Amino acid sequence: MWIFVVLIGLGVAAFGLRLRWRQRFRKSLLTMALTGHQRAIVEQYVPLIRKLPTALRGTLEGKINVFLDQVEFVGCLGLEVTDEMRLSIAAQACLLVVNTETWYDDLHTILMYPGAFKSRTTEHHGDVVTERETVRVGESWSRGPVVLSWADAKQGALDEEDGHNVVFHEFAHQIDNLSGHTDGVPVLNNGQQVADWQHVFVSAFKRHVRNVESGHPTVFAAYGATGPEEFFAVAVEVFFERPAALKHESPAVYQQLAGLFHLDPSAWG
Repeated sequence: MWIFVVLIGLGVAAFGLRLRWRQRFRKSLLTMALTGHQRAIVEQYVPLIRKLPTALRGTLEGKINVFLDQVEFVGCLGLEVTDEMRLSIAAQACLLVVNTETWYDDLHTILMYPGAFKSRTTEHHGDVVTERETVRVGESWSRGPVVLSWADAKQGALDEEDGHNVVFHEFAHQIDNLSGHTDGVPVLNNGQQVADWQHVFVSAFKRHVRNVESGHPTVFAAYGATGPEEFFAVAVEVFFERPAALKHESPAVYQQLAGLFHLDPSAWG
């Protein structure tokens, strides 16, 4: 019996040591800068990073290191994942959380396709279950993985002012889901009130639906009218890529997102 107790104690001790080692290693990664070569890749493939305030760049690079250590990139349909792909995706994902304590704790895998991919979805209407196949450029699953088309992820990052970025979109869903539900109401920061968030976003979503139905042009992509969770993800895309336009058209939405991310991209160079 005592041998069994000793073995359990040794196992607990080993787990504790490994946990402390991982914590120390993570802290070291957070303080580690990218190499000059890595930094050049990030700025080439994600030109928006060039506008990031200097004070946040070291933090971003540290979080990129942690992300790359935590997440495995898996190529699908013969795609060979390169350092350029990893750094591009990691930089965009980390830009969303560069100035907050938010982190993708449950994400450990990213599936990369060369281009748009087929996805099977199941819909329930009472006792009727319908399966259909759709073509997508990105998907985000609760607790991971994130699935991305590299062709679309690459183009979305290179054109940093069109308001369309599949990586921002799917990682906005990851952030949204940290609350336990992907419903357009993420875990808010101190000083933000859920009631204020819901008032702003529900009103903006309903207005966006009316605009799409009437054919009225808007800063938000039409896809955002399919549900509150998609409207939030679309709003995040615009917040980072067309901040001035979002601030002009929907200042309340911009203010809520600025509070969520602790960022003001409209003031970036």
